[in-house]
Amino acid sequence: MTDQKNLLLAIAVSLAILLGFQFFYEVPRQKAQLAKQQEQAEKAAAAGGATPGTVAPGTVAPDGVTRIPGQPAALPSTLVRDRADVLAETPRIVIEGARISGSIALKGGRIDDVVLKGYRQTTAPGSPNIVLFAPTGSAHPYYAEFGMVAQAGVPVPGPDTVWTADKRTLGSGETVTLTWDNGQGLTFTRRIALDDAYMLTVTQGVENKTAQAVAVSPYALISRHGTPVTKGFYILHEGPVGWLAGKLAEPSYSDIVDDQERTVKTTGGWLGITDDYWLAALIPPQDKEMTASFKHFAGGANKDIYQSDLLAPPMSVPPGASASMDTRLFAGAKITNMIDEYGERLNIDRFDLAIDWGWFYFLTKPIFHAMHWLNGILGNFGLAILALTVGIKAVFFPLAQTSYKAMNKMKLLQPDMLKLRERFGEDRQRLNQEMMLLYKKHKVNPAAGCLPILVQIPVFFALYKVIFTTIEMRHAPFYGWIKDLSAPDPTSWINLFGILPYGVPDLGPLSILSIGIWPILMGISMWLQMKLNPTPPDPIQAKMFMLMPFFFTFLLGSFAAGLVIYWTWNNLLSILQQWTIMRKHKLPEPAKT
Repeated sequence: MTDQKNLLLAIAVSLAILLGFQFFYEVPRQKAQLAKQQEQAEKAAAAGGATPGTVAPGTVAPDGVTRIPGQPAALPSTLVRDRADVLAETPRIVIEGARISGSIALKGGRIDDVVLKGYRQTTAPGSPNIVLFAPTGSAHPYYAEFGMVAQAGVPVPGPDTVWTADKRTLGSGETVTLTWDNGQGLTFTRRIALDDAYMLTVTQGVENKTAQAVAVSPYALISRHGTPVTKGFYILHEGPVGWLAGKLAEPSYSDIVDDQERTVKTTGGWLGITDDYWLAALIPPQDKEMTASFKHFAGGANKDIYQSDLLAPPMSVPPGASASMDTRLFAGAKITNMIDEYGERLNIDRFDLAIDWGWFYFLTKPIFHAMHWLNGILGNFGLAILALTVGIKAVFFPLAQTSYKAMNKMKLLQPDMLKLRERFGEDRQRLNQEMMLLYKKHKVNPAAGCLPILVQIPVFFALYKVIFTTIEMRHAPFYGWIKDLSAPDPTSWINLFGILPYGVPDLGPLSILSIGIWPILMGISMWLQMKLNPTPPDPIQAKMFMLMPFFFTFLLGSFAAGLVIYWTWNNLLSILQQWTIMRKHKLPEPAKT
Protein backbone atom coordinates (compact mmCIF):
# COMPACT_ATOMS: atom_id res chain seq x y z
CA MET A 1 0.00 0.00 0.00
CA THR A 2 2.96 2.28 0.67
CA ASP A 3 4.01 1.91 -2.96
CA GLN A 4 0.53 2.90 -4.08
CA LYS A 5 0.54 5.99 -1.87
CA ASN A 6 3.97 6.98 -3.14
CA LEU A 7 2.77 6.53 -6.71
CA LEU A 8 -0.23 8.78 -6.14
CA LEU A 9 1.98 11.33 -4.42
CA ALA A 10 4.44 11.25 -7.34
CA ILE A 11 1.58 11.79 -9.81
CA ALA A 12 0.28 14.72 -7.78
CA VAL A 13 3.71 16.32 -7.54
CA SER A 14 4.31 15.83 -11.29
CA LEU A 15 0.99 17.44 -12.17
CA ALA A 16 1.71 20.29 -9.78
CA ILE A 17 5.07 20.94 -11.45
CA LEU A 18 3.62 20.79 -14.96
CA LEU A 19 0.66 23.02 -14.20
CA GLY A 20 2.74 25.35 -12.06
CA PHE A 21 5.02 25.81 -15.06
CA GLN A 22 1.97 26.43 -17.21
CA PHE A 23 0.33 29.08 -15.04
CA PHE A 24 3.36 30.83 -13.58
CA TYR A 25 5.53 30.78 -16.70
CA GLU A 26 3.51 30.07 -19.85
CA VAL A 27 0.58 32.40 -19.11
CA PRO A 28 2.84 35.43 -18.44
CA ARG A 29 4.89 34.46 -21.52
CA GLN A 30 1.80 34.44 -23.72
CA LYS A 31 0.70 37.83 -22.40
CA ALA A 32 4.16 39.26 -23.01
CA GLN A 33 4.13 37.79 -26.51
CA LEU A 34 0.74 39.37 -27.23
CA ALA A 35 1.94 42.72 -25.88
CA LYS A 36 5.01 42.51 -28.12
CA GLN A 37 2.83 41.84 -31.18
CA GLN A 38 0.61 44.81 -30.35
CA GLU A 39 3.67 46.99 -29.92
CA GLN A 40 5.01 45.84 -33.30
CA ALA A 41 1.68 46.60 -34.96
CA GLU A 42 1.69 50.08 -33.42
CA LYS A 43 5.24 50.70 -34.65
CA ALA A 44 4.28 49.52 -38.13
CA ALA A 45 1.21 51.70 -38.08
CA ALA A 46 3.30 54.71 -37.08
CA ALA A 47 6.23 54.28 -39.43
CA GLY A 48 5.66 51.31 -41.72
CA GLY A 49 8.48 48.93 -42.56
CA ALA A 50 10.21 47.30 -45.48
CA THR A 51 11.19 43.67 -45.66
CA PRO A 52 14.63 42.94 -47.09
CA GLY A 53 14.61 40.35 -49.84
CA THR A 54 16.85 37.30 -50.16
CA VAL A 55 16.43 36.20 -53.76
CA ALA A 56 14.73 38.12 -56.54
CA PRO A 57 11.33 36.56 -57.30
CA GLY A 58 11.40 33.65 -59.69
CA THR A 59 15.08 33.69 -60.64
CA VAL A 60 18.10 31.52 -59.99
CA ALA A 61 20.30 32.87 -57.19
CA PRO A 62 23.70 34.42 -58.07
CA ASP A 63 25.51 31.28 -56.90
CA GLY A 64 23.64 29.25 -59.53
CA VAL A 65 21.59 27.27 -57.02
CA THR A 66 17.86 27.15 -57.65
CA ARG A 67 15.96 28.55 -54.66
CA ILE A 68 12.44 29.61 -53.85
CA PRO A 69 12.19 33.38 -53.56
CA GLY A 70 12.09 34.25 -49.89
CA GLN A 71 10.22 37.55 -49.91
CA PRO A 72 9.83 40.36 -52.46
CA ALA A 73 12.93 42.50 -52.86
CA ALA A 74 11.15 45.25 -50.91
CA LEU A 75 7.66 45.23 -49.52
CA PRO A 76 5.88 48.56 -49.82
CA SER A 77 6.39 50.71 -46.75
CA THR A 78 2.70 50.88 -45.91
CA LEU A 79 0.74 51.26 -42.73
CA VAL A 80 -1.01 48.32 -41.12
CA ARG A 81 -4.55 48.77 -42.38
CA ASP A 82 -7.94 47.25 -41.97
CA ARG A 83 -8.20 43.86 -43.65
CA ALA A 84 -11.29 44.86 -45.65
CA ASP A 85 -9.55 47.98 -46.99
CA VAL A 86 -6.53 45.94 -48.12
CA LEU A 87 -8.75 43.42 -49.89
CA ALA A 88 -10.53 46.20 -51.75
CA GLU A 89 -7.28 47.59 -53.20
CA THR A 90 -6.66 44.85 -55.76
CA PRO A 91 -8.88 43.01 -58.27
CA ARG A 92 -9.93 39.61 -56.92
CA ILE A 93 -11.65 36.35 -57.69
CA VAL A 94 -14.38 35.74 -55.14
CA ILE A 95 -14.33 32.35 -53.37
CA GLU A 96 -17.76 31.13 -52.31
CA GLY A 97 -17.45 27.46 -51.39
CA ALA A 98 -19.54 25.19 -49.22
CA ARG A 99 -17.16 25.53 -46.25
CA ILE A 100 -14.95 28.54 -47.06
CA SER A 101 -15.36 32.02 -48.44
CA GLY A 102 -12.81 34.67 -49.38
CA SER A 103 -10.92 35.69 -52.48
CA ILE A 104 -7.81 35.22 -54.63
CA ALA A 105 -5.73 38.28 -55.51
CA LEU A 106 -5.16 38.66 -59.24
CA LYS A 107 -2.02 40.60 -58.34
CA GLY A 108 0.44 37.82 -57.55
CA GLY A 109 -2.22 35.14 -57.80
CA ARG A 110 -2.04 34.69 -54.03
CA ILE A 111 -4.64 32.82 -52.02
CA ASP A 112 -4.62 35.31 -49.18
CA ASP A 113 -8.23 35.61 -48.06
CA VAL A 114 -9.89 32.56 -46.52
CA VAL A 115 -12.72 32.64 -43.98
CA LEU A 116 -14.03 29.40 -42.47
CA LYS A 117 -17.77 29.00 -42.56
CA GLY A 118 -19.40 27.29 -39.60
CA TYR A 119 -16.64 28.17 -37.13
CA ARG A 120 -16.84 31.28 -34.99
CA GLN A 121 -14.35 32.88 -32.66
CA THR A 122 -16.48 32.44 -29.52
CA THR A 123 -19.77 30.88 -28.47
CA ALA A 124 -21.42 34.31 -28.22
CA PRO A 125 -24.27 34.93 -30.70
CA GLY A 126 -23.08 36.86 -33.73
CA SER A 127 -19.42 36.12 -33.11
CA PRO A 128 -17.30 36.61 -36.28
CA ASN A 129 -16.20 33.62 -38.35
CA ILE A 130 -12.66 32.33 -38.08
CA VAL A 131 -10.29 34.11 -40.48
CA LEU A 132 -7.51 31.79 -41.64
CA PHE A 133 -5.70 33.75 -44.40
CA ALA A 134 -5.17 37.51 -44.56
CA PRO A 135 -3.35 39.68 -47.17
CA THR A 136 -0.07 41.56 -46.86
CA GLY A 137 -0.74 45.00 -45.44
CA SER A 138 -3.24 43.78 -42.84
CA ALA A 139 -2.33 43.20 -39.21
CA HIS A 140 -1.47 39.49 -39.53
CA PRO A 141 -0.62 38.49 -43.14
CA TYR A 142 -0.98 34.77 -43.80
CA TYR A 143 -1.26 33.36 -47.32
CA ALA A 144 -0.35 30.68 -49.86
CA GLU A 145 1.74 31.61 -52.90
CA PHE A 146 2.64 29.63 -56.01
CA GLY A 147 5.18 30.33 -58.72
CA MET A 148 8.10 29.14 -60.82
CA VAL A 149 11.84 29.60 -60.73
CA ALA A 150 13.75 29.79 -64.04
CA GLN A 151 17.24 30.59 -65.28
CA ALA A 152 18.35 34.22 -65.28
CA GLY A 153 16.88 36.33 -68.05
CA VAL A 154 13.61 34.41 -68.30
CA PRO A 155 10.71 36.48 -66.93
CA VAL A 156 8.41 34.41 -64.74
CA PRO A 157 5.34 35.46 -62.74
CA GLY A 158 6.06 36.87 -59.29
CA PRO A 159 4.24 38.52 -56.37
CA ASP A 160 3.58 41.69 -58.41
CA THR A 161 2.35 39.95 -61.57
CA VAL A 162 -1.23 40.84 -62.53
CA TRP A 163 -2.96 37.75 -63.91
CA THR A 164 -5.93 37.49 -66.25
CA ALA A 165 -8.80 35.27 -65.05
CA ASP A 166 -11.43 33.47 -67.09
CA LYS A 167 -14.10 34.04 -64.41
CA ARG A 168 -14.71 36.17 -61.33
CA THR A 169 -16.02 33.62 -58.86
CA LEU A 170 -14.90 30.20 -57.64
CA GLY A 171 -17.39 27.85 -56.00
CA SER A 172 -17.27 24.30 -54.74
CA GLY A 173 -16.57 21.87 -57.58
CA GLU A 174 -15.47 24.68 -59.89
CA THR A 175 -12.16 25.74 -61.49
CA VAL A 176 -10.76 29.15 -62.35
CA THR A 177 -7.84 29.61 -64.75
CA LEU A 178 -5.31 32.44 -64.46
CA THR A 179 -3.12 33.35 -67.45
CA TRP A 180 -0.02 35.50 -67.90
CA ASP A 181 2.19 35.98 -70.97
CA ASN A 182 5.79 37.01 -70.32
CA GLY A 183 6.08 38.68 -73.74
CA GLN A 184 9.00 36.43 -74.72
CA GLY A 185 7.17 33.35 -75.92
CA LEU A 186 6.18 31.77 -72.61
CA THR A 187 2.59 31.59 -71.43
CA PHE A 188 2.00 30.67 -67.82
CA THR A 189 -1.27 29.29 -66.51
CA ARG A 190 -2.54 28.58 -63.03
CA ARG A 191 -5.71 26.52 -62.67
CA ILE A 192 -7.26 26.60 -59.18
CA ALA A 193 -9.96 24.06 -58.36
CA LEU A 194 -11.95 23.95 -55.11
CA ASP A 195 -13.66 20.82 -53.78
CA ASP A 196 -16.70 20.79 -51.49
CA ALA A 197 -14.60 21.34 -48.36
CA TYR A 198 -11.11 22.77 -47.71
CA MET A 199 -8.90 21.35 -50.48
CA LEU A 200 -7.74 23.44 -53.41
CA THR A 201 -5.79 21.93 -56.30
CA VAL A 202 -3.40 24.34 -57.99
CA THR A 203 -2.06 23.28 -61.40
CA GLN A 204 0.88 25.38 -62.56
CA GLY A 205 1.59 25.16 -66.29
CA VAL A 206 3.85 26.77 -68.87
CA GLU A 207 3.61 26.68 -72.68
CA ASN A 208 6.85 27.22 -74.58
CA LYS A 209 6.42 29.05 -77.89
CA THR A 210 10.12 29.92 -78.23
CA ALA A 211 12.75 28.17 -80.30
CA GLN A 212 14.70 26.91 -77.29
CA ALA A 213 13.97 24.55 -74.41
CA VAL A 214 13.21 26.19 -71.08
CA ALA A 215 13.71 24.72 -67.60
CA VAL A 216 11.37 25.85 -64.83
CA SER A 217 10.94 24.67 -61.22
CA PRO A 218 7.46 25.06 -59.75
CA TYR A 219 7.28 26.03 -56.09
CA ALA A 220 4.58 26.57 -53.48
CA LEU A 221 4.84 28.29 -50.13
CA ILE A 222 2.80 29.23 -47.09
CA SER A 223 3.93 32.47 -45.44
CA ARG A 224 2.92 33.74 -42.01
CA HIS A 225 3.92 37.20 -40.84
CA GLY A 226 4.28 37.68 -37.11
CA THR A 227 4.56 35.09 -34.36
CA PRO A 228 1.03 34.06 -33.35
CA VAL A 229 0.04 33.75 -29.72
CA THR A 230 -0.05 30.03 -28.94
CA LYS A 231 -1.72 28.19 -26.10
CA GLY A 232 1.71 27.08 -24.95
CA PHE A 233 0.59 23.69 -23.63
CA TYR A 234 3.19 20.96 -23.80
CA ILE A 235 0.62 18.46 -25.11
CA LEU A 236 -0.25 20.52 -28.19
CA HIS A 237 1.99 21.43 -31.12
CA GLU A 238 1.34 24.76 -32.84
CA GLY A 239 3.61 25.99 -35.62
CA PRO A 240 5.44 24.50 -38.62
CA VAL A 241 4.52 20.87 -39.20
CA GLY A 242 4.91 18.19 -41.84
CA TRP A 243 5.47 14.56 -42.71
CA LEU A 244 8.78 14.65 -44.58
CA ALA A 245 11.14 11.85 -45.59
CA GLY A 246 9.14 9.38 -43.53
CA LYS A 247 9.29 11.41 -40.30
CA LEU A 248 7.00 13.79 -38.46
CA ALA A 249 8.52 17.28 -38.33
CA GLU A 250 7.21 19.53 -35.56
CA PRO A 251 9.68 22.40 -35.04
CA SER A 252 8.44 25.28 -32.92
CA TYR A 253 8.45 28.88 -34.09
CA SER A 254 11.50 29.54 -31.90
CA ASP A 255 13.30 26.52 -33.42
CA ILE A 256 12.91 28.04 -36.90
CA VAL A 257 14.08 31.44 -35.63
CA ASP A 258 17.21 29.80 -34.19
CA ASP A 259 17.95 27.65 -37.26
CA GLN A 260 16.75 30.15 -39.93
CA GLU A 261 16.14 27.24 -42.30
CA ARG A 262 15.47 23.51 -42.16
CA THR A 263 15.54 21.72 -45.51
CA VAL A 264 15.01 18.07 -46.43
CA LYS A 265 14.56 16.04 -49.61
CA THR A 266 11.30 14.12 -49.53
CA THR A 267 9.16 12.00 -51.79
CA GLY A 268 5.52 12.41 -50.92
CA GLY A 269 4.35 13.71 -47.58
CA TRP A 270 3.13 17.22 -46.82
CA LEU A 271 4.06 20.34 -44.83
CA GLY A 272 2.54 23.57 -43.60
CA ILE A 273 1.68 25.56 -40.50
CA THR A 274 -0.82 24.45 -37.88
CA ASP A 275 -2.78 26.13 -35.12
CA ASP A 276 -4.74 24.34 -32.44
CA TYR A 277 -7.74 23.64 -34.70
CA TRP A 278 -6.77 25.09 -38.11
CA LEU A 279 -4.28 23.97 -40.73
CA ALA A 280 -2.68 25.36 -43.88
CA ALA A 281 -0.78 22.58 -45.65
CA LEU A 282 0.85 21.97 -49.02
CA ILE A 283 0.58 18.49 -50.53
CA PRO A 284 2.92 17.78 -53.48
CA PRO A 285 2.59 14.90 -55.95
CA GLN A 286 3.23 11.84 -53.78
CA ASP A 287 5.51 10.17 -56.36
CA LYS A 288 7.92 13.07 -56.97
CA GLU A 289 10.98 14.06 -55.00
CA MET A 290 10.71 17.60 -53.67
CA THR A 291 12.83 19.95 -51.61
CA ALA A 292 10.87 20.88 -48.49
CA SER A 293 11.88 23.71 -46.18
CA PHE A 294 10.88 25.60 -43.07
CA LYS A 295 12.32 29.12 -43.12
CA HIS A 296 12.45 32.27 -41.03
CA PHE A 297 12.97 35.84 -42.23
CA ALA A 298 13.39 39.02 -40.24
CA GLY A 299 10.61 41.23 -41.55
CA GLY A 300 9.94 44.93 -41.30
CA ALA A 301 8.90 46.55 -38.00
CA ASN A 302 10.64 43.69 -36.15
CA LYS A 303 8.02 41.22 -37.41
CA ASP A 304 9.18 37.64 -37.88
CA ILE A 305 8.09 35.84 -41.05
CA TYR A 306 7.72 32.06 -41.13
CA GLN A 307 7.58 30.07 -44.34
CA SER A 308 6.87 26.45 -45.23
CA ASP A 309 7.66 25.70 -48.87
CA LEU A 310 8.11 23.06 -51.55
CA LEU A 311 10.39 23.25 -54.59
CA ALA A 312 10.10 20.77 -57.47
CA PRO A 313 13.02 19.66 -59.63
CA PRO A 314 13.41 21.58 -62.93
CA MET A 315 10.97 20.64 -65.69
CA SER A 316 12.45 20.85 -69.18
CA VAL A 317 9.92 22.26 -71.64
CA PRO A 318 10.96 21.75 -75.32
CA PRO A 319 9.98 24.29 -78.00
CA GLY A 320 6.30 24.02 -78.88
CA ALA A 321 5.55 21.89 -75.80
CA SER A 322 4.00 22.51 -72.41
CA ALA A 323 4.39 21.12 -68.90
CA SER A 324 2.48 21.34 -65.64
CA MET A 325 2.46 20.15 -62.05
CA ASP A 326 -0.30 19.84 -59.44
CA THR A 327 0.07 20.96 -55.83
CA ARG A 328 -2.76 20.73 -53.35
CA LEU A 329 -3.48 23.28 -50.63
CA PHE A 330 -5.49 22.36 -47.56
CA ALA A 331 -6.80 25.49 -45.83
CA GLY A 332 -9.36 24.79 -43.17
CA ALA A 333 -10.46 23.06 -39.99
CA LYS A 334 -8.82 19.84 -38.82
CA ILE A 335 -11.97 17.71 -38.84
CA THR A 336 -10.81 14.18 -38.02
CA ASN A 337 -12.93 12.18 -40.44
CA MET A 338 -12.25 14.67 -43.22
CA ILE A 339 -8.49 14.59 -42.66
CA ASP A 340 -8.55 10.78 -42.68
CA GLU A 341 -10.70 10.71 -45.82
CA TYR A 342 -8.33 13.06 -47.66
CA GLY A 343 -5.37 10.93 -46.63
CA GLU A 344 -6.95 7.74 -47.91
CA ARG A 345 -8.57 9.07 -51.09
CA LEU A 346 -5.59 11.17 -52.23
CA ASN A 347 -2.99 8.74 -50.85
CA ILE A 348 -1.35 11.45 -48.73
CA ASP A 349 1.25 9.82 -46.54
CA ARG A 350 0.32 10.14 -42.81
CA PHE A 351 -1.93 13.13 -43.32
CA ASP A 352 -3.82 12.04 -40.19
CA LEU A 353 -0.86 13.31 -38.13
CA ALA A 354 -1.92 16.85 -39.01
CA ILE A 355 -3.98 16.37 -35.84
CA ASP A 356 -1.68 16.15 -32.84
CA TRP A 357 -2.69 12.77 -31.40
CA GLY A 358 0.42 12.64 -29.21
CA TRP A 359 2.48 9.78 -27.85
CA PHE A 360 -0.58 7.69 -27.03
CA TYR A 361 -1.79 7.68 -30.64
CA PHE A 362 -2.86 4.05 -30.28
CA LEU A 363 -5.23 5.12 -27.47
CA THR A 364 -6.10 8.70 -28.36
CA LYS A 365 -7.52 8.08 -31.81
CA PRO A 366 -9.67 5.04 -30.85
CA ILE A 367 -11.00 6.99 -27.84
CA PHE A 368 -11.94 9.86 -30.14
CA HIS A 369 -13.72 7.56 -32.58
CA ALA A 370 -15.58 5.91 -29.69
CA MET A 371 -16.69 9.32 -28.39
CA HIS A 372 -17.66 10.45 -31.89
CA TRP A 373 -19.76 7.31 -32.37
CA LEU A 374 -21.45 7.74 -28.98
CA ASN A 375 -22.11 11.39 -29.76
CA GLY A 376 -23.88 10.32 -32.94
CA ILE A 377 -26.16 8.10 -30.86
CA LEU A 378 -26.67 10.34 -27.82
CA GLY A 379 -26.52 13.71 -29.55
CA ASN A 380 -24.18 15.29 -26.97
CA PHE A 381 -20.45 14.97 -26.44
CA GLY A 382 -20.88 15.38 -22.68
CA LEU A 383 -23.17 12.34 -22.59
CA ALA A 384 -20.67 10.57 -24.84
CA ILE A 385 -17.95 11.20 -22.23
CA LEU A 386 -20.18 9.75 -19.49
CA ALA A 387 -21.03 6.68 -21.58
CA LEU A 388 -17.40 6.16 -22.57
CA THR A 389 -16.38 6.29 -18.89
CA VAL A 390 -18.85 3.50 -18.12
CA GLY A 391 -17.32 1.48 -20.95
CA ILE A 392 -13.78 2.06 -19.69
CA LYS A 393 -14.87 1.03 -16.19
CA ALA A 394 -16.36 -2.16 -17.60
CA VAL A 395 -13.14 -3.01 -19.46
CA PHE A 396 -11.01 -2.46 -16.34
CA PHE A 397 -13.46 -4.13 -13.95
CA PRO A 398 -11.38 -7.33 -13.43
CA LEU A 399 -8.34 -5.21 -12.54
CA ALA A 400 -10.42 -3.03 -10.23
CA GLN A 401 -11.83 -6.11 -8.51
CA THR A 402 -8.32 -7.42 -7.83
CA SER A 403 -7.24 -3.99 -6.61
CA TYR A 404 -10.18 -3.44 -4.25
CA LYS A 405 -9.82 -6.93 -2.77
CA ALA A 406 -6.17 -6.15 -2.03
CA MET A 407 -7.13 -2.77 -0.55
CA ASN A 408 -9.74 -4.46 1.65
CA LYS A 409 -7.13 -6.85 2.99
CA MET A 410 -4.77 -3.94 3.58
CA LYS A 411 -7.48 -2.11 5.49
CA LEU A 412 -7.96 -5.12 7.80
CA LEU A 413 -4.22 -5.20 8.49
CA GLN A 414 -4.09 -1.56 9.59
CA PRO A 415 -4.02 -2.31 13.37
CA ASP A 416 -1.12 -4.74 12.99
CA MET A 417 0.76 -2.30 10.75
CA LEU A 418 0.36 0.46 13.35
CA LYS A 419 1.76 -1.82 16.03
CA LEU A 420 4.75 -2.67 13.84
CA ARG A 421 5.34 1.02 13.19
CA GLU A 422 5.25 1.76 16.92
CA ARG A 423 7.65 -1.07 17.64
CA PHE A 424 10.16 -0.58 14.79
CA GLY A 425 9.50 3.02 13.78
CA GLU A 426 13.14 4.06 14.14
CA ASP A 427 14.50 1.04 12.30
CA ARG A 428 13.23 1.45 8.75
CA GLN A 429 14.92 -1.68 7.44
CA ARG A 430 13.49 -3.88 10.19
CA LEU A 431 10.06 -2.27 9.80
CA ASN A 432 10.01 -3.07 6.09
CA GLN A 433 11.08 -6.65 6.77
CA GLU A 434 8.33 -7.17 9.35
CA MET A 435 5.72 -5.64 7.04
CA MET A 436 6.78 -7.95 4.23
CA LEU A 437 6.39 -10.91 6.60
CA LEU A 438 2.95 -9.63 7.58
CA TYR A 439 1.92 -9.34 3.94
CA LYS A 440 3.25 -12.80 3.19
CA LYS A 441 1.47 -14.39 6.13
CA HIS A 442 -1.90 -12.97 5.13
CA LYS A 443 -1.25 -13.34 1.38
CA VAL A 444 -1.55 -9.63 0.66
CA ASN A 445 0.15 -7.98 -2.32
CA PRO A 446 0.61 -4.25 -1.51
CA ALA A 447 1.32 -3.48 -5.17
CA ALA A 448 -1.94 -5.02 -6.41
CA GLY A 449 -3.80 -1.76 -5.92
CA CYS A 450 -1.41 0.13 -8.19
CA LEU A 451 -2.17 -1.72 -11.42
CA PRO A 452 -5.53 -0.06 -12.26
CA ILE A 453 -3.99 3.35 -11.57
CA LEU A 454 -1.02 2.65 -13.83
CA VAL A 455 -3.28 1.38 -16.61
CA GLN A 456 -5.69 4.31 -16.40
CA ILE A 457 -3.04 7.05 -16.46
CA PRO A 458 -2.49 6.70 -20.27
CA VAL A 459 -6.27 6.56 -20.76
CA PHE A 460 -6.68 9.76 -18.74
CA PHE A 461 -4.03 11.61 -20.76
CA ALA A 462 -5.43 10.25 -24.03
CA LEU A 463 -8.89 11.52 -23.12
CA TYR A 464 -7.39 14.87 -22.11
CA LYS A 465 -5.71 15.01 -25.50
CA VAL A 466 -8.99 14.29 -27.32
CA ILE A 467 -10.90 16.97 -25.41
CA PHE A 468 -8.13 19.53 -25.74
CA THR A 469 -7.02 19.09 -29.36
CA THR A 470 -9.89 17.82 -31.52
CA ILE A 471 -12.04 20.45 -33.20
CA GLU A 472 -15.13 18.29 -32.70
CA MET A 473 -14.93 19.13 -28.98
CA ARG A 474 -14.51 22.86 -29.63
CA HIS A 475 -17.64 24.76 -28.58
CA ALA A 476 -19.40 21.44 -27.93
CA PRO A 477 -22.04 22.14 -25.23
CA PHE A 478 -23.15 20.01 -22.32
CA TYR A 479 -26.10 21.03 -20.15
CA GLY A 480 -26.70 24.05 -17.96
CA TRP A 481 -23.85 26.53 -17.86
CA ILE A 482 -21.34 24.40 -19.80
CA LYS A 483 -21.40 25.82 -23.34
CA ASP A 484 -17.95 24.55 -24.37
CA LEU A 485 -16.57 21.22 -23.14
CA SER A 486 -13.07 22.18 -24.35
CA ALA A 487 -13.00 25.30 -22.13
CA PRO A 488 -12.86 25.55 -18.30
CA ASP A 489 -16.04 25.72 -16.24
CA PRO A 490 -17.07 29.40 -16.62
CA THR A 491 -18.61 29.68 -13.12
CA SER A 492 -16.65 30.86 -10.09
CA TRP A 493 -17.08 30.94 -6.34
CA ILE A 494 -15.77 34.53 -6.43
CA ASN A 495 -19.22 35.79 -7.50
CA LEU A 496 -21.06 32.87 -5.91
CA PHE A 497 -21.44 31.17 -9.28
CA GLY A 498 -23.25 34.11 -10.87
CA ILE A 499 -25.53 35.03 -7.97
CA LEU A 500 -23.64 38.24 -7.18
CA PRO A 501 -24.08 40.99 -9.82
CA TYR A 502 -20.52 41.29 -11.07
CA GLY A 503 -18.19 39.37 -13.34
CA VAL A 504 -15.09 37.44 -12.39
CA PRO A 505 -11.92 39.56 -12.69
CA ASP A 506 -8.91 38.34 -14.65
CA LEU A 507 -6.57 36.98 -11.98
CA GLY A 508 -3.75 36.15 -14.41
CA PRO A 509 -1.57 33.32 -13.05
CA LEU A 510 -3.82 33.15 -9.98
CA SER A 511 -6.82 32.21 -12.13
CA ILE A 512 -6.51 28.68 -10.71
CA LEU A 513 -8.12 30.10 -7.55
CA SER A 514 -11.30 30.93 -9.50
CA ILE A 515 -12.82 27.46 -9.49
CA GLY A 516 -16.29 26.59 -10.78
CA ILE A 517 -19.06 24.20 -9.83
CA TRP A 518 -17.80 21.11 -11.65
CA PRO A 519 -14.26 21.25 -10.15
CA ILE A 520 -15.85 21.52 -6.69
CA LEU A 521 -18.05 18.50 -7.42
CA MET A 522 -14.96 16.65 -8.58
CA GLY A 523 -13.15 17.49 -5.31
CA ILE A 524 -16.10 16.26 -3.23
CA SER A 525 -16.30 13.00 -5.19
CA MET A 526 -12.56 12.48 -4.80
CA TRP A 527 -12.79 13.06 -1.02
CA LEU A 528 -15.63 10.53 -0.74
CA GLN A 529 -13.64 7.98 -2.71
CA MET A 530 -10.57 8.41 -0.52
CA LYS A 531 -12.68 7.83 2.60
CA LEU A 532 -13.22 4.28 1.38
CA ASN A 533 -9.48 3.62 1.13
CA PRO A 534 -7.29 2.45 4.02
CA THR A 535 -5.85 5.30 6.07
CA PRO A 536 -2.05 5.46 5.75
CA PRO A 537 -0.36 4.50 9.04
CA ASP A 538 1.97 7.50 8.79
CA PRO A 539 0.09 10.55 10.22
CA ILE A 540 1.90 13.01 7.97
CA GLN A 541 1.14 10.95 4.91
CA ALA A 542 -2.47 10.59 6.01
CA LYS A 543 -2.84 14.39 6.26
CA MET A 544 -1.25 14.87 2.85
CA PHE A 545 -3.70 12.46 1.27
CA MET A 546 -6.64 14.12 2.96
CA LEU A 547 -5.51 17.39 1.36
CA MET A 548 -5.24 15.87 -2.12
CA PRO A 549 -8.94 16.39 -3.02
CA PHE A 550 -8.56 20.12 -2.26
CA PHE A 551 -5.31 20.23 -4.20
CA PHE A 552 -6.83 18.57 -7.25
CA THR A 553 -9.92 20.77 -7.05
CA PHE A 554 -7.82 23.87 -7.67
CA LEU A 555 -5.47 22.00 -10.00
CA LEU A 556 -8.27 20.95 -12.36
CA GLY A 557 -10.24 24.17 -12.00
CA SER A 558 -8.64 25.55 -15.16
CA PHE A 559 -8.82 22.30 -17.13
CA ALA A 560 -11.35 21.68 -19.89
CA ALA A 561 -14.82 21.15 -18.42
CA GLY A 562 -15.16 17.88 -20.34
CA LEU A 563 -12.16 16.43 -18.51
CA VAL A 564 -13.44 17.56 -15.10
CA ILE A 565 -16.85 16.04 -15.86
CA TYR A 566 -15.11 12.79 -16.82
CA TRP A 567 -13.07 12.73 -13.59
CA THR A 568 -16.11 13.48 -11.43
CA TRP A 569 -18.20 10.78 -13.08
CA ASN A 570 -15.27 8.36 -12.92
CA ASN A 571 -14.93 9.01 -9.17
CA LEU A 572 -18.64 8.36 -8.59
CA LEU A 573 -18.49 5.12 -10.57
CA SER A 574 -15.35 4.11 -8.65
CA ILE A 575 -17.13 4.75 -5.33
CA LEU A 576 -20.05 2.56 -6.40
CA GLN A 577 -17.73 -0.09 -7.79
CA GLN A 578 -15.46 -0.07 -4.75
CA TRP A 579 -18.32 -0.17 -2.24
CA THR A 580 -19.94 -3.08 -4.10
CA ILE A 581 -16.76 -5.14 -4.40
CA MET A 582 -15.66 -4.51 -0.82
CA ARG A 583 -19.07 -5.61 0.50
CA LYS A 584 -18.99 -8.71 -1.67
CA HIS A 585 -15.46 -9.66 -0.70
CA LYS A 586 -15.43 -8.55 2.92
CA LEU A 587 -12.83 -10.62 4.75
CA PRO A 588 -12.80 -11.86 8.34
CA GLU A 589 -10.53 -10.14 10.81
CA PRO A 590 -7.00 -11.52 10.46
CA ALA A 591 -5.49 -13.56 13.25
CA LYS A 592 -3.53 -11.52 15.77
CA THR A 593 0.19 -11.63 15.22
